[in-house]
Amino acid sequence: MPTISNFFGFVVQMYWRDHPPPHMHVYYQGFEVVIAIETGEVIGGSLPPAAMRIIRAWTVRRRAELLANWERGRQRVPFERVPGADVE
Repeated sequence: MPTISNFFGFVVQMYWRDHPPPHMHVYYQGFEVVIAIETGEVIGGSLPPAAMRIIRAWTVRRRAELLANWERGRQRVPFERVPGADVE
């Protein structure tokens, strides 16, 4: 699965042509969560509360880029890197 962002120990990935709704997979210190990009709601899994706050805030700031990547995956076009929260 392609990694689209790496920051503060988070690894954010998307699958090619994954099922709706648009979402991303986030890995952090042995935890995994699947987050809906448009709403920020958890589809599955969990993260520690402080880590979840960081990811939700980042998702809001980078929503347009994340949705653009989702569409790229649907079209089988290579994903673009999304800047992490450590460069904002």
